[in-house]
Amino acid sequence: MRLKDKVCLVTGGAAGIGKATALRFAQEGAKVVICDVNQEAGDAMLKDLGPDSSFYKINVADRAEVQAWIDDVVAKYGRVDVLINNAGVTRDALFVKVKEGQLVKQMEESAFDFVVDVNLKGVFNCAQAVAPVMIKQGGGVIVNASSVVGLYGNMGQTNYVATKAGVIGMTKVWARELGRFNIRVNAVAPGFIATEMVQKMPENVLNDMKAKTPLGRLGDPVDIANTYVWLASDEAAYVHGTTISVDGGIVLGT
Repeated sequence: MRLKDKVCLVTGGAAGIGKATALRFAQEGAKVVICDVNQEAGDAMLKDLGPDSSFYKINVADRAEVQAWIDDVVAKYGRVDVLINNAGVTRDALFVKVKEGQLVKQMEESAFDFVVDVNLKGVFNCAQAVAPVMIKQGGGVIVNASSVVGLYGNMGQTNYVATKAGVIGMTKVWARELGRFNIRVNAVAPGFIATEMVQKMPENVLNDMKAKTPLGRLGDPVDIANTYVWLASDEAAYVHGTTISVDGGIVLGT
């Protein structure tokens, strides 16, 4: 019960890594508050999270929605102990695609903007909304979801990589700025994780992911959730401003 009675927020908490994280936090005794854009999935999660849990339908890219969410959480629970900035999206495409010397396709501006709005601005919005609350109460924990591709790059993911590299940068800045208020800020960089979305990929793509991972398997969402639990707990009391890779030793090539 490492998180007993702590108020823990998980964005994108209705599926994938977010869902696994919310469930693990509940197992550790936390009062879990999840947000997601999927109303049906969010409502279904409440059955497994216990009576002190809450679900809010929130678009993290919408600053007003995020602020209203945090205000309501504080009114209901009185504090925010942990924020897991997990919500994220992908819209993959090659930066430019050329055939016989001619441009035939490129990543659309709308795809770039959408991913940046959710993955980068969304992290900014949520962290900036909870920071004053944590300062006032004397401390807290913020954990941001990055990715191994934010460290190494990846084909067809200019937008996604930009956001995940940006999250690492913001994590370092916030660690410098917020440490004096007893707010610990860290990031986690997952490798290839067997979420519902990933498991629907073609078998040859999944096999390629496994081949690039020395442990020979995809990660389980719980592998990331366990890392979030540790970072949120007092066991990680002196871990600050770092990015932890949870990737099975992955090696990304060209």
